[in-house]
Amino acid sequence: MGIERRSQLGVCLMIAVDGLTLSRGERVLFRDLSFSAVSGEVLALTGANGAGKTSLLRALAGFLRPDAGTVAFADVDPAEARTKHLHWLGHLDGLKGARRAREELAFQAQWLGAGADGVAAAVDVLALEPLLDLEVRQLSAGQRRRLAFARLIAVQRPIWLLDEPLSPLDARWRAALGLLMQAHVERGGTIIAAVHDPLPVVHRTLDIGAGR
Repeated sequence: MGIERRSQLGVCLMIAVDGLTLSRGERVLFRDLSFSAVSGEVLALTGANGAGKTSLLRALAGFLRPDAGTVAFADVDPAEARTKHLHWLGHLDGLKGARRAREELAFQAQWLGAGADGVAAAVDVLALEPLLDLEVRQLSAGQRRRLAFARLIAVQRPIWLLDEPLSPLDARWRAALGLLMQAHVERGGTIIAAVHDPLPVVHRTLDIGAGR
């Protein structure tokens, strides 16, 4: 099952999936899926549309209850792991369009417990300063993705669950966020990402099926 370890991120957790079965409505997405991801690793989930990549991430995050199987986080209770040690970034960014970017970032920071230094670091690293006085609905898709990524920088948590994290970004920002991912795993973090395009960071691939 693995052991709890320490790194620059504090607790680093191995996530272990055993015998997972997930359905959507009457259709079984996959059966008896088992894998693990450890500290310092990037795992790319691949598969056709409808294979269940997003559903798998949502099950890992605790948003979906599997039909069978377990998701465990080393020696830490799953509820504690999901509350304190995990970041979820969905394909939809979950931002409020009517808020100014500054207000949205402040809301995320307060919700997650980010300090002023963490927020300042996120603004600096993601070049958000020129966007902060704009309403979120005025931002481009790539700018919104950078704003959504800010929570991952502002609050350091070891496990990142990312759904198509780079899809709306141009080549410059894909490369830049690839460097952020690399820095995260070098500090002992773990990334599990559902992707269609290759990630700009060394990774292991798990193909979960052909879909329908």
